[in-house]
Amino acid sequence: MCSLMYLDKSKVTIKGKTYSRCLLRESFRENGKVKHRTIANLSQCSREEISAITLAFEHKHNLEALKRPAPLESLYATRQGPSVGAVAVLHGLACELGIASALGNDRQGKLALWQVLARVIDQGSRLSAVRLATSHACCDLLGLDAFHEDHLYANLAWLTENQRAIELRLFQKAYPKTKPSLFLYDVTSSYLEGEKNALGAFGYNRDGKRGKKQIVIGLLCDGQGVALAIEVFAGNTLDPKTMASQIEKVASQFGGGEVTFVGDRGMIKGPQIKELGEHGFHYITAITKPQIRALLKADVLQMSLFDQVLAEVYEGKVRYVLRRNPRRAEEMKASSESKLGTLSTRVQEANTYLAARPRAAVSTALKALRKKTAKLKLSSWCGIRQSGRARKVELHLNESARAEEEKLDGCYVLKSDLRPEQITKEDVNARYKDLAFVEQAFRTSKTVELEMRPIHVRKEESTRGHALVVMLAYRLAKELSRRWVDLDLRVGEGIKELSTLCLTEVMSGDKVLCSTVPVPRPELAEIIARSGITLPEVIIRKNAKVATKKKLPNNRIKRS
Repeated sequence: MCSLMYLDKSKVTIKGKTYSRCLLRESFRENGKVKHRTIANLSQCSREEISAITLAFEHKHNLEALKRPAPLESLYATRQGPSVGAVAVLHGLACELGIASALGNDRQGKLALWQVLARVIDQGSRLSAVRLATSHACCDLLGLDAFHEDHLYANLAWLTENQRAIELRLFQKAYPKTKPSLFLYDVTSSYLEGEKNALGAFGYNRDGKRGKKQIVIGLLCDGQGVALAIEVFAGNTLDPKTMASQIEKVASQFGGGEVTFVGDRGMIKGPQIKELGEHGFHYITAITKPQIRALLKADVLQMSLFDQVLAEVYEGKVRYVLRRNPRRAEEMKASSESKLGTLSTRVQEANTYLAARPRAAVSTALKALRKKTAKLKLSSWCGIRQSGRARKVELHLNESARAEEEKLDGCYVLKSDLRPEQITKEDVNARYKDLAFVEQAFRTSKTVELEMRPIHVRKEESTRGHALVVMLAYRLAKELSRRWVDLDLRVGEGIKELSTLCLTEVMSGDKVLCSTVPVPRPELAEIIARSGITLPEVIIRKNAKVATKKKLPNNRIKRS
């Protein structure tokens, strides 16, 4: 006999009231006829209980399907992935500023962009940039395949080859309609540790590193201090000699027009002024103390003018703006007194030495002290001489010469060909002070935050490419500094905080299914919010194998 169990449900309404019935019944065949019988009356069971019995009948051939599913944690595992915070914020910022599009979306452009981001995250060589890529999600965010340090060195040459086009695209992004009427230009030098750099040469070293070859770097900025172009020169190039290429760049590449160049004293001289005039450009610069004295002697300028807040004098087409900075005058006076104190101490030490050693030559002490006087730049009013026939040396001060030397302390004179209807004397003074933007760029680029030096390249094209990478990194650092101004946070500190935000990888066995960006802690969320960048929620991993060709030596750690 074959039977079938089922639920017999029915409803009936009597005098407006509905009654429900639920019977557990069996259907079977007996003597060829189908019969039914009731096994149990389930009408008193709750709706949930009846639903459960109904579900059991529906799955009676596969009751395993009714068991509670395994928790997600037992099917998938999670682990910490690479750092994502710093790369994501810097990449988003590079896209906003047009740096990413200026470099391009091909492989070389992406490699260059990583070099720029790596320079902001953690400074170092191309080798260190590759190692950095192994712990940051750069390939996933930038869409890069595997690479090693040789690819980055070759990429520096590509940057040099395409530098003008890259700088032009950045300029057009910053100035889509109008063009800047003011350009700030200054140069610096950066010393080299090795001897093989193609542009390395001995010259005026601003880093105070004697015996080191150097390169000269020229940086062109707009009036707000935004870096527009950078150029590397041989280490023995004089400052004025670097101006010609900048004038040509502004005239041909940046569209020319009614442009004013602002350059430091010694930068814009007669030949440069002539060349600027040939292009219809103007200039603002400063003159040296010997030039000021010459103008005072010729009665073009008078000392009484420095007593005014800001004075101006005209000599033909040349306009001079004069000012005395009392604070600077006090600083120079304090410096002079400090140097004099140092020299006096040296004189006392020399006399003590001569008294204790009868055979010591006085002439030797005189020579050493005069050399020190020259180094301290006190020779114009400080003299070192022997005290009569005694074995002693003495310091002689020419007070009148000292007064003549110090009367120009804190005084400076600006020189320009701009007429009063074009710019006021106050604005001439203010625009010259804007050169501080370029000086700040050099300080940031050369030292703590971006570390242009030490330079780990030798070829000319690699050196120029390295300088361009640093300039682009400076633009990112400067923008982050502006956005984080209220956070009491240095750029380097903020980048370290961002680097602590890592991906969460969802694993199935050994396979990474996806990578998610976790919710950052409140302090980090504030840094990201002030950056103005929205982080992605999920990142598709490329699983690019980035590794250096050069490995660290096995014996790099020596234990005693």
